[in-house]
Amino acid sequence: MKKNKAVLLNLANKLTLSRMLLVPIIVVLLLFPGKWTCLFATLLFILASATDWVDGYVARRSGTVTSFGKFLDPLADKVLISSILIMLAQHGWVPGWIVSVIVARELIVTGMRAMAMEQGVVIAADKYGKLKTIAQIFALIPLTLHYEWFGLNPLPLGHILLYIALALSVFSGGNYLYAFRNCWNDSHVSEKE
Repeated sequence: MKKNKAVLLNLANKLTLSRMLLVPIIVVLLLFPGKWTCLFATLLFILASATDWVDGYVARRSGTVTSFGKFLDPLADKVLISSILIMLAQHGWVPGWIVSVIVARELIVTGMRAMAMEQGVVIAADKYGKLKTIAQIFALIPLTLHYEWFGLNPLPLGHILLYIALALSVFSGGNYLYAFRNCWNDSHVSEKE
């Protein structure tokens, strides 16, 4: 039991959990939109996003890649990004339909991963899923910053990047559906044999 707990709470997984713990702080800051609260929310979002790279690096470098980490890492990304998108939509800063599509895609992929795990298969993030996450992060930085700084309006760049993130979300979601279908078909063929 202690060994399993140690595996679950390795450094990489602790970094992933810290990303999730930053979400409520960012959400509270965005409940009170203003130039400074948005700046602090953006800085915390950048810090949380940086842990996404660091936890993967630490896990690979230390040889502590776990199935739990493979599931938790993308889940933490989804919680972080979906929460901020919802807050931005609440203020009317991003179109609600885009948020709906992105969040729906995240819920569907998470459900498919959970079903695959029940079959003993871990569907890890593919390159398109990773590109989608990067595009979302780069879109959310200027969108969360929102207000002009030094005469520069961050919103046009944020909206362009958000549409790129939307396209990658839909495309990568299709890839996960295809991978899940293959995994599901293979597991049911094995059960029949």
